[in-house]
Order: sequence, then C-alpha cells, then structure tokens
Amino acid sequence: MPAHRRLILITGASGAIGGALACAYAEPGVQLLLHGRNATALRAVADRCSALGAHTELTSVELTDDHQLHNWLEELHHDTLPDLVIACAGMNIDIGRDGAGESWEQSAQLLALNLRAPMAMANVLAPRMKARGSGQLVFISSLAAWHGLPVTPSYSASKAGIKAYGEALRGWLAPYGVGVSVVMPGYVASPMAAAMPGPKPWQWSAERAARVIRRGIEQDLARISFPFPLNVGSWWLGVLPAGLSQRLVRWFGYGAPR
Repeated sequence: MPAHRRLILITGASGAIGGALACAYAEPGVQLLLHGRNATALRAVADRCSALGAHTELTSVELTDDHQLHNWLEELHHDTLPDLVIACAGMNIDIGRDGAGESWEQSAQLLALNLRAPMAMANVLAPRMKARGSGQLVFISSLAAWHGLPVTPSYSASKAGIKAYGEALRGWLAPYGVGVSVVMPGYVASPMAAAMPGPKPWQWSAERAARVIRRGIEQDLARISFPFPLNVGSWWLGVLPAGLSQRLVRWFGYGAPR
C-alpha cells in the first residue's frame, strides 16, 4: 500500500450509518477496509466508494468469534495499521409488543456485538496506535446511553457500556497522540431504527448523520451527539432523579406495555 494512502477501517459498513460513513470518507488516496455481515449490501457500498475514487477491501469476519477477530486484527501490522477505526457494527432487540421481555440468548448476542467486539478490537489496536503515536478510535453509542429505555434494556446497557469504555480510553490514550470519540446518535433512518418501538422524533438520514460524525472526528471531539433537541432531553434524563426520569420516559411513549 502506498505510504500516503490513508487506511480507514469501518465495521458494520453494510448498515445504514456504516455505509454512509464509508461513502463520506471515500475519495482518492483513501483505502477503506470495510466489514459487514450482509455481503450483497457491503458490495454495493464498496462499489459506490470505488466510484468515488477510494480503494476498498472487504471482509465478513465474525466479530463475536474471538479466534476469527484476533487473527484478522493480527494481520493489521506496521504499514497496515489503520489511521482511523470506526466500530459501527451493532444490533438491537426489545421487550416485545406484549412486554414479555428479552430472551437471554438474544441479549448475549447483542452484548457480544455491541460491546464486547469493539472492546476486543480496541484491546488489540489501541496499544499499537499508542506505540505509533497516532490514530483514532471511534465507538458508536447512542443517546439511550444517558438513561436506559424500558423497551430496550439490553441495547441501552450496551450503549452505556461502550460510552464509558470510549471515554476511559480517551483519557488513557490522549497523551500519546491517539484520539478517541464516542458517537451518540438519536434516531437515524435505517431498518434497525424502524424496528425499534416508540416514537422517533428528529430522525435524521444516514447521510446527514455521517457528515456530522466525520466533522466531529476531524475535530477529535470526545462526544459526537445529535440531534441537539433530543440530546439535551436525553442528557436531562441522566441528570434528573431516576424516578422522575422514568415517569418522563413513560410519558414520552417509551414505557413498557401494561
């Protein structure tokens, strides 16, 4: 790979936000290492990125398989160590329309993908970026990290966890020239968002979200949260007494069915 070519790794690139981010970064002089579970959608994203002048490489490695993930990351040495890593792969589940609750099997799968996999990636890549003295790690959290939603408890927990993890890594790595940003989106139009229960105020397109995320990454912001009205409201849910926040959550339409 030419020394001047910027290497960007994006997991979940076959999804709405990940695919939009791949296209937002696609330009001549950029190599995109794109991961996705949907091979057809991933190839379509890669074709768009190639048309914009980027060089693309695709993988569908199973992120929740320690052996596969470790072997894949072990290949990223020296001149192939990414300049930017965006851990965008994720999933969501909910308690169901009847409020019966989440299955533990699904909760375990969600936690493995949303929280454990990006932590495992950082565990390998962060020390190498630290030794090199440069690089950026970006984790996708959610405004649900401010206060857990009754309809999506496991999702809320995973996003609160990755928020705390990213903030902690930033404190560790900043003195060594490595940036860490936590992205906290509200509702972004996608099949996953459409499947989530409850209202979806101030929903953004994936392309708009990608533009804001890229700008925040370029500014090395600790948190990249949007849209503003929903972010402020969600932040207050984390600040107010929990009992009051829970009543407000039910009032806004995110309470469990009765």
